[in-house]
Amino acid sequence: MESSLSIAVAQPRCTAHDVAANAATHAQAVRASGARLVVFPEMSLTGYELDAAPVRPDDERLAPIVAACAETGAVALVGAPVAGPAGPHIGTLAVDGDGARLAYAKVNLHGDEARFFVPGEPAVITVDGWRLGLAICRDTGSPEHAAKTAAFGIDGYVAGVVHADDEAEQIGERARRVAADHGVWVATAAFAGPTGAGFDRTSGRSGIWSADGDLVAEAGTAPDEVARAVFTR
Repeated sequence: MESSLSIAVAQPRCTAHDVAANAATHAQAVRASGARLVVFPEMSLTGYELDAAPVRPDDERLAPIVAACAETGAVALVGAPVAGPAGPHIGTLAVDGDGARLAYAKVNLHGDEARFFVPGEPAVITVDGWRLGLAICRDTGSPEHAAKTAAFGIDGYVAGVVHADDEAEQIGERARRVAADHGVWVATAAFAGPTGAGFDRTSGRSGIWSADGDLVAEAGTAPDEVARAVFTR
């Protein structure tokens, strides 16, 4: 078990529905981050396009991200619509040098999302002995979601989100609440720039908070920015 975990939250620019172009941008972010774990926003591979086609974990368009992870030893958590046995999900794919797998499906669907997707269940991944609870956007506003996830025994709570530019303060408010309630590190990757479904202007300000609720790293509001920090025990 490692005593620390380097983490980055990335907010790459996005081309709606263009998985190949977005995967290339994700790969650049992975290489530039210098982090063991790189977190991306909700539906980062397609943009927040509710009618986007599901992305399979074995989709050849993910090859640039797999290659970047292989070269750097990183794990990337990327957002995409994904197929599931009960129907499509808003999902998080965990990508490393060996390929991709579905790691999490959004639990708390919002608005029109329920017309296109089915909810998942709380989930945890482990990276270098660090147990990380996963969340997507509206999940972060649910104390029940954080509590159910924390019940698995977690060291951090990691999320990809989409917020409008006038909702930026919600990112920190929610992160500090999770840290206060459960004593864990929090990392949130938010979109910057346009990303579909009416989100012509998004918040940026991806950030990382300590288990004490202190902001330790934050990106600005422009696309392609990355914030980095090191989780410590």
